Amino acid sequence: MLIFCIKYIFTKVINHPFGFDQGRRVTSVTLAFLNLNLELMRTIIYIDGFNFYYRAVKNTPYKWLDLKSLFQKLLSPNNQAIEIKYFTALVSGKYNSQKPIKQQTYLRALKSITPEIKIFYGHFLTHEVYAPLADPSENRRAVKIIRTEEKGSDVNIAVHLLNDAWLNNYDCGVVVSNDSDIAESMKLVKEHHSNKLLGLIIPGKGHPSKELMKHADFIKRIRHGILKTSQMPNPIPHTNIYKPGNW
Repeated sequence: MLIFCIKYIFTKVINHPFGFDQGRRVTSVTLAFLNLNLELMRTIIYIDGFNFYYRAVKNTPYKWLDLKSLFQKLLSPNNQAIEIKYFTALVSGKYNSQKPIKQQTYLRALKSITPEIKIFYGHFLTHEVYAPLADPSENRRAVKIIRTEEKGSDVNIAVHLLNDAWLNNYDCGVVVSNDSDIAESMKLVKEHHSNKLLGLIIPGKGHPSKELMKHADFIKRIRHGILKTSQMPNPIPHTNIYKPGNW
């Protein structure tokens, strides 16, 4: 119990939303005390792949991202990442034949360099809908468009987060998303497993979800500086996997 209390205090200090990454100093004496006989926390990271991509790395030169390196920098030294669960869906090449090639190259690279990675797939749902025109006329106020949505990742993250808590697979679960649909699963983990720590990592800019923040013990934000210093080698060592040319 004492060890857990010290771990909890350590996590609150190091991973506090206004902690190291916001410039608050923690003295070496404090760190020495907190690290005394401190056990590693088994940590599982749950990444909402498309939320992460569109909020953090799209339109940047940092798509060749080493996820393990990124989270080693973001989390405290006592977070031992035993699994990194990446939730995504395979993109279609219907309108751009290069998209699935680039995505699968990246996923192959991740699996080659990161033994902790596990990839879980949702699916895309494409359907026709009417969307209002920005400049409607008397005769035409809407136009039919094709809308493609990624389905399954939020549900899959919620199920894994809860199931891993029930199975006691982690001491600390870290959600990487800003999708409020995951909030209920975080709430249930805190209600039924009060000894578990939950972290929230917000990809990119914009306002963090208040619903997610309610149930997080600590909050971090992913900024461009840390993305830049967390890139995979090119090529991936001992493979023929190269970063796509225009990444």
